[in-house]
Amino acid sequence: MSRGDEWIAVAADSVARQVMGRVVVCAGTDLVDVDDIRALLARQPRFADRHFTPGERAYCLLQRDPAERFAVRFAAKEAVLKALGTGLTGVALREIEVVRRHSGQPALALAGRAAALAAAAGVHSWMITLTHSRHLAYAFVAGVGQPS
Repeated sequence: MSRGDEWIAVAADSVARQVMGRVVVCAGTDLVDVDDIRALLARQPRFADRHFTPGERAYCLLQRDPAERFAVRFAAKEAVLKALGTGLTGVALREIEVVRRHSGQPALALAGRAAALAAAAGVHSWMITLTHSRHLAYAFVAGVGQPS
């Protein structure tokens, strides 16, 4: 097992423990190449403005390597789209925001059509895990239903 495979397995195990005993109504995962995002940011300066909220951009641009943070947030957005079953054209990516709780734990905030689709799917809250290296960014999300 490669080093990258190991950290993906640890992240998946962490989420699996968090969802035990909860009603998961949808789930999605995505893996992004950080170098691809780095190239997009360099080639298309408006890429970040079009796909990330002001809060996400501010957080990412404070980091030593913003591409890693942008990539993992892009992976999270794609994972949400997969969970909702919309595909990449179903929702504007800025309607899905990765926010940080006071503890530093990531969370999701959905707006507009993304929020409406999640509500229609019965999603009451989201669980999210993010991890990245210099080369890969991985996200897993689970839409959790209302407790019965």
